[in-house]
Amino acid sequence: YLYKLRDLHLEGENYTEAAYTLLLHSRLLKWSDDMCSPQFEFHGSQTQRQLKETLYDTIIDYFDKGKMWEEAITLCKELAEQYENEIFDYELLSKRLEKQAKFYENIMKILRPKPDYFAVGYYGQGYPPFLRNKVFIHRGKEYERREDFQNQLMSQFPSSVRLNTTTMPGEDIKNSPLQYIQCFTVQPVLEIPPRLKNKPVPDQIINFYKSNYVQRFHYSRPVRKGPVDPNNEFVSMWIERTTFTTVYKLPGILRWFEATDIKHTTLSPLENAIETMESTNEKILTMINQYQADWSLPINPLSMLLNGIVDPAVMGGFAKYEKAFFTDEYTQQHSEDRDKLLRLKDLIAWQIPLLGGGISLHGKRVTDDLRPFHERMEECFKQLKKKVEKEYGVRELPDLDERKSTRPRSMLRSFRQSIISISSLQGSECGTPTKSHADRDIPESPNSWSSTLPRSSGSVSVSIDEESVVTVGDAEVKLRKSKKKKKRSSMIFITEERDRTSTLDCKRLSKKQEFRSDTNLSEPNNENVPLTHANSRSLPAITGLSLSVAGGAEDVDAATAKAKRDSKTMSASGTSDRTADRRSKGVINLLFKSKSSRSEDPKPSDPAKDSDNHF
Repeated sequence: YLYKLRDLHLEGENYTEAAYTLLLHSRLLKWSDDMCSPQFEFHGSQTQRQLKETLYDTIIDYFDKGKMWEEAITLCKELAEQYENEIFDYELLSKRLEKQAKFYENIMKILRPKPDYFAVGYYGQGYPPFLRNKVFIHRGKEYERREDFQNQLMSQFPSSVRLNTTTMPGEDIKNSPLQYIQCFTVQPVLEIPPRLKNKPVPDQIINFYKSNYVQRFHYSRPVRKGPVDPNNEFVSMWIERTTFTTVYKLPGILRWFEATDIKHTTLSPLENAIETMESTNEKILTMINQYQADWSLPINPLSMLLNGIVDPAVMGGFAKYEKAFFTDEYTQQHSEDRDKLLRLKDLIAWQIPLLGGGISLHGKRVTDDLRPFHERMEECFKQLKKKVEKEYGVRELPDLDERKSTRPRSMLRSFRQSIISISSLQGSECGTPTKSHADRDIPESPNSWSSTLPRSSGSVSVSIDEESVVTVGDAEVKLRKSKKKKKRSSMIFITEERDRTSTLDCKRLSKKQEFRSDTNLSEPNNENVPLTHANSRSLPAITGLSLSVAGGAEDVDAATAKAKRDSKTMSASGTSDRTADRRSKGVINLLFKSKSSRSEDPKPSDPAKDSDNHF
């Protein structure tokens, strides 16, 4: 039966519904290598994993044709998890990720028309039991008008009578032996997913949830109550609202679901004014975002929207709300509406910066022939802004140029929640947080030697905060923090001064260990591992440090003999067992020449030996 329903959907090009239908079959299968049961077989004998993967590929194609890329991405992620962690097929994984990336791109770049939803009531005893006296919510197709949908519906029931009212029929019609059809448009109620709440979400993502994954629908009908003011209709305009809740969310395996819960509520004129102001602010915000994203759009819709609010001659703004509700008479008669009045004033105050952003954008897009019209609109806005800020306070949005980022962003969408939500708007900011990358700080301890810097042959990797002195034989090697910008190579200075009184703590390093450190050799089974742990094989550079030799030094043999008598060594930050006799290219070999020789006529050095200690 699932596949019969799938075929019916494909004949009507209902690809989204066909995908949801096949998804019911896939949920009966597991990601296992067990053979499928006979009733689950689809294309011959297969394992459950093979059949589920085949179904997922088909379902993803259907979702793609139906422009339900959010659902397709969910299935792509599940397949990617199997390819990466279960069957380890990286070639299939790469292809799946490429397809998934294309779906993300489609979400942001391709226009998806919002389908209309229609409430259809079947009244009378002439209908079969599954339709009799029930209301269904139908999901229309792209750009399908109510008239076209209603004509197609009437063709299925040629003997039915169309009801032209939107109120619920009485018992006489419900008990009539005839067939009656009632059809009218309803508005889906947005249900934002928890992961998107109170976050600066792009309009392309939010717009999808305005007409998908919806289960509640509103129909609002204006009614007049009390005395009617011919000069201000808003005083007596009440709203009767009917809320329909379907048994399942739309879209689904069918293009319609039964409305199992129907509620009726009434909105006061003030509550209606608040909803209208919220809708107007949202409309301004959406239009500004659209014109910022696409500069090829015609300017006329934006011109009409802004001029209808700021021009007092049009009287399309909130002036009538002020005359109807912001009076002493209304405040005295409706003391319980104090919070609602504050809410309405707050919405009016927040409309000013939105209008300012829209007029600023309009000035950049307007043509020369419409320049006088724009200048008049600017003049009207200045007067309106002065009046509103004086009476309701100032609301400010941050400078748009200061909120640029590397990814496309809507102009004011990070303030969407603070502008159109029911909560207070005072002092609200919802900017997108940016990640700050911390600089590489030098470790606090002077004994902390870093080996995580970029590799560079011919240098030693150390990181020291405080100034310290290392003794090599009779020579002192001073490590001090450089105030200059970090460089990739260390600096070696050999000075002629000898001042040991300036050192606080002198630590002795054996010449043998110093030599092994410079040549990147290690001693096995040595508890105190010297600088070899700090030096990587390619000896990364000392960043931000200067290495100086303060004082003279003995020759290599004398220094080595003296270092063997020393009991103190300077250890690195950790222990490491490296393979002996490993050498790195470009190793620095320091040759410390002594100032005073023990013999007046030193023997000439052997060139073969000198080549090993070449600087």
